Amino acid sequence: MMLRKFLAGVFCTVIAASAFTSCSSQTSGSSDTAEVTTAAEPTTEAVTTQPLTVENVDIANFTAPEKGDTIIIMNVKDYGTVKFRLFPEYADRGVENFVELAKKGYYDGLKFHRVINDFMIQGGDPLGTGTGGECVWGGKFDGGTDPHLIHAAGAVAYANSGSTSTNGSQFYIVTGTTYTDEDFGEIAKKGYAFSDNAKEIYKKAGGAPWLDGGYTVFGQVIDGLDIVFKIQNVATDPQNNMPYKDVIIDSITVGEYDGEDIHWYIDEYESFDPEEIKQASAKEEVEIKNFTAPREGETIVSMKLKGYDREVKIKLFPEYTEKGIENFTTLAESGYYDGLTFHRVIKDMLIEGGDPNGDGTGGESIYEHGFDDSSDPHLIHVSGAVAYSNEGSTSTNGSRFFIVTGEKLSEDEAAEMESYGYSFTKGEKELYTEYGGIPWFDGSYTVFGQVFDGLDIIFDIQNCDVDDNGKPKKDVVIEKMTVTKYNGEDVRWHISDYE
Repeated sequence: MMLRKFLAGVFCTVIAASAFTSCSSQTSGSSDTAEVTTAAEPTTEAVTTQPLTVENVDIANFTAPEKGDTIIIMNVKDYGTVKFRLFPEYADRGVENFVELAKKGYYDGLKFHRVINDFMIQGGDPLGTGTGGECVWGGKFDGGTDPHLIHAAGAVAYANSGSTSTNGSQFYIVTGTTYTDEDFGEIAKKGYAFSDNAKEIYKKAGGAPWLDGGYTVFGQVIDGLDIVFKIQNVATDPQNNMPYKDVIIDSITVGEYDGEDIHWYIDEYESFDPEEIKQASAKEEVEIKNFTAPREGETIVSMKLKGYDREVKIKLFPEYTEKGIENFTTLAESGYYDGLTFHRVIKDMLIEGGDPNGDGTGGESIYEHGFDDSSDPHLIHVSGAVAYSNEGSTSTNGSRFFIVTGEKLSEDEAAEMESYGYSFTKGEKELYTEYGGIPWFDGSYTVFGQVFDGLDIIFDIQNCDVDDNGKPKKDVVIEKMTVTKYNGEDVRWHISDYE
């Protein structure tokens, strides 16, 4: 059961305020996406079929910028800086939109929500799911296409929902693969045609040629292409291509080309082995702190639920999530949570509450614009963990929280998850196999507490009758949330500790 949930990628619909639309070979009317196809089997459903002959125009992707030209500088957390030039002469509206959004700081803190090895990395959605984003003019815009710009490796283009008239803020950077004459012969059988100039570039640089004519290309990476290729190797959920660990855009700024070296092609960078990248990005083995006993006099939170004669008691971890603790305790002391409900319950996974709207769309933090307390490897989503819900990024933490129930992970299930690219530390695997939880949440949500008494109440709530949206048919009400001190009462971390 646990593995089926993992493979279904349910985390996208559980905690996010809006529904997630997964990527597939079909265009979704509500999701901006560069369609997922392969070099071996391009599909005419991905883009409008090209004419059988195309004009052999000069390809502009690898035209060097002149000194003083506007360029984009993108800093990716934990990876480095990627620079790309712009082509206003061929994609004027697309360039204007991206530049103005960047100047506003629109992209800062967003993530690459969809990563497909040998294809592309996609970001620019404030929801972090592929369903959001808008252009600088509001809504969508039509950036068109131009035959001078193709989907060579390093090309930057707008994701869309089936036509270039649905461009918004979402964009992708192409990685792709190199092509041979034989490959182009096979593609031609599907009704695709490419100019000789385009073919030469795809044979040298690689890319995703079947996207040509369907998406607005507006830029080309001039430095940092190796970073883009490294990102494409991160472990992702096989169902929706979302990285297990967030790949965050620290900032996108507008600068000027100052004559720095240009590296168009991946073979111009120091060679790297994808397996070495995988090993280098493996999780650090740290001590898991979820089950650290509270000390006498330490601040804890007690939650009284309607219909239960005991309280649920939560240990806090200010040493790992200072802002998260300040937010939760301040809200609790103000009475914010009193009378609210657990609006979403998923058996063998979690119960979620803390929304004054009662439907998963509301809630706010004590800070002006929400807060980002990130995630800490010392705290994981083991059974009894308490974490903030978010809308695709920990920068959207507010008042909503969830408490994990989960299931025990078998050794076979852990091995199968690892075969899909998921990485466990030894300590994580031991705890998830012994006590259960939802390991695929790790790295995406801010864990800030752990239930040390009343876990049986949480497990009882997860068995309530719910509607099709996971909302309990009978309200599960938080009568009172109080901030108090630990006075030495018994600690019972695990469900097996209860009758």
